[in-house]
Amino acid sequence: MAERFSNESGSKMSSLGYFITEETYQGKHGYTMRLRGLEKGINDLAKDRLIVIHGADYVSEEFIARHGRLGRSWGCPTLPLETSAAIIDLIKNGTCLFVFREDEAYLEKSRYLGQERPKPTPSPPPKG
Repeated sequence: MAERFSNESGSKMSSLGYFITEETYQGKHGYTMRLRGLEKGINDLAKDRLIVIHGADYVSEEFIARHGRLGRSWGCPTLPLETSAAIIDLIKNGTCLFVFREDEAYLEKSRYLGQERPKPTPSPPPKG
């Protein structure tokens, strides 16, 4: 499970937040789909960073059994090879994709979530 996130080139980390799926192409990982990040300062550099969705052999039960964990991409959301093409075809060209983890920095910065979260109401002082 990813624990740190970045919007910086070269970080090899995923970004949180809302994305729009874009077109597909054949890349070095096979059938691949571009993503456009919608949140300034959080994931808006995803396209420049080449953060895409693709299949990977390290996203499998077999890999987990052998290594005790899933494999890791360099920031790209990845899918099992046997289902990646069907999933990509289903969501390409304009689907909203939300990548989330409970992360206080993201929740504070997100223009979609941070300002919508209710602030805790202070408890009234005890009487008497």
